[in-house]
Amino acid sequence: MPRARTESHELTVGQVAERSGVAVSALHFYERKGLISSTRTASNQRRYHRDILRRVAFIRASQTVGISLTAIREALDQLPSERTPTREDWARLSSGWRAHLDERIAQLQRLRDDLTGCIGCGCLSMRTCQLANPGDVLGRTGPGARRWA
Repeated sequence: MPRARTESHELTVGQVAERSGVAVSALHFYERKGLISSTRTASNQRRYHRDILRRVAFIRASQTVGISLTAIREALDQLPSERTPTREDWARLSSGWRAHLDERIAQLQRLRDDLTGCIGCGCLSMRTCQLANPGDVLGRTGPGARRWA
């Protein structure tokens, strides 16, 4: 059954969810965190400008590469609120995240390389555990598992 067309250029929260592939609850969460904004109708229903679809895509792409919501909000705050982020905006903002992502990649590579000595039992009492107890620092505090950071 075809949907009724609205005369407005604004979208309901359901329409944004359907078109963006993001749950309504996530859209509400993004709004509470200041990542997106809506207007309200006389009956207090949310309405979103169409440019919200690009902003939601920007948020999702940023999250996919591991950028925090705080950093995403800071990036979006640098953009004019009356237009969608452009390719140039994305390039400028994402270049600022490059060093952070490079460090995360290096951390993951170290973690991967250190896994070869891990027996995966969770006891963490191995003196050679390079994941949770490099150099057997925790062994000096007594026997048994101490913590998993």
